[in-house]
Amino acid sequence: MLREKYKKVVIPEMKKKFGYKNEMAIPKIVKTVVNSGVGSVKDEKQVEIIEKQLSLITGQKPAKRLAKKSIASFKLRQGALAGYSVTLRGQKMYDFLDRFLSIAIPRIGDFRGLNPKAVDGAGNFSIGIKEHTIFPEIAEEDIKMIFGFEVTMVTSAKTREEALELFKMLGFPFKK
Repeated sequence: MLREKYKKVVIPEMKKKFGYKNEMAIPKIVKTVVNSGVGSVKDEKQVEIIEKQLSLITGQKPAKRLAKKSIASFKLRQGALAGYSVTLRGQKMYDFLDRFLSIAIPRIGDFRGLNPKAVDGAGNFSIGIKEHTIFPEIAEEDIKMIFGFEVTMVTSAKTREEALELFKMLGFPFKK
């Protein structure tokens, strides 16, 4: 649904607004990266729960991310598990974004809109999610712990303004 909206609505509007001559020059979302740190979680079962529920949310098995350096104040050793990462592209990315926009974001308590300042100069947009329970794939009875993660959408936009306009046309609910 989001892919069709991009093709039918966003492409013509962006062509009109920014004066693109070639459709391939119009910015698009290239990939979506979902990251979750395991941080201070020492229990192996809780780490497995994080991995399992991230795979339910994204529809893809998360890759383990290991610590590059030892940091004593975080009690982190080099080579120890630091978190999980999932990179989504193509149809899985559009399916995830569709669920994220239409189901998960409205379920956030006290939601007042996404911060437009989160779009950086390169056209990437990062959102921090405090509770993974906003996704419908997570059943109430399966919740043994609550963890957060970060969603980053990488675009092919050349400027921040183009990326912000792309996200607004796709239906991202930004603060006014």
